[in-house]
Amino acid sequence: MREIVFDTETTGLDPANGDRIVEIGCVELVNHVPTGRVYHQYLNPERSMSEEVIAVHGLTEQFLSDKPKFSEIADEFLAFIGSDSSLVAHNASFDMKFLNAELGWIGKQPLSSDRVIDTLLIAKKKFPGARVNLNELCKRFGVDNSARTVHGALLDSELLAEVYLELLGGREPGLVLEKKVDTVSDSPFGIVPVKPACQARPERFFPVSEEELKRHKAFVAQIKNNLWQIDL
Repeated sequence: MREIVFDTETTGLDPANGDRIVEIGCVELVNHVPTGRVYHQYLNPERSMSEEVIAVHGLTEQFLSDKPKFSEIADEFLAFIGSDSSLVAHNASFDMKFLNAELGWIGKQPLSSDRVIDTLLIAKKKFPGARVNLNELCKRFGVDNSARTVHGALLDSELLAEVYLELLGGREPGLVLEKKVDTVSDSPFGIVPVKPACQARPERFFPVSEEELKRHKAFVAQIKNNLWQIDL
């Protein structure tokens, strides 16, 4: 199972107002394990940005001026995420809105929402009433986010990949520390484990010696009004 954890940085909040993507970061997971493969690209938005927005991600117009346009990297981006990988993002509707707007502007098909996993929704369900932004989730799960001085698409994707695995139940959610057991496949439920037959332990016998009986009787005789006196 292949999943792509991704994040974007933008010039603002809404592509309907002409806002664009300025950075894309992706991290590949296979069976919930990071493979080391990433995709990262800064983009020239071909427009200006407010000082407030620049303060969020630290990407200035001057820095982005010589970076490629989205149309120039769209094919390699789509090739990296593939056609059937799940797409994992925090507040995914925001990132998907921008990606599909950028794809639409260059005449490409939008990405299906059916393949999207939103970690924000998972966290809200798992921790109702709690703050579930990325920093708070890193703190909750002990994920080191000390390098996150500003928002960055690749760094945030790497942090989110760790948080996502914790939200699933741990960094190795499928790990079962037990002995290998035999399986059978002729079951309506597919392959199921077969419990090994129990082996009876050999009977053990610890006889009481005459000396032990004598000492026990002497001890009991010292107890006044005991209710458990028995004759051995």
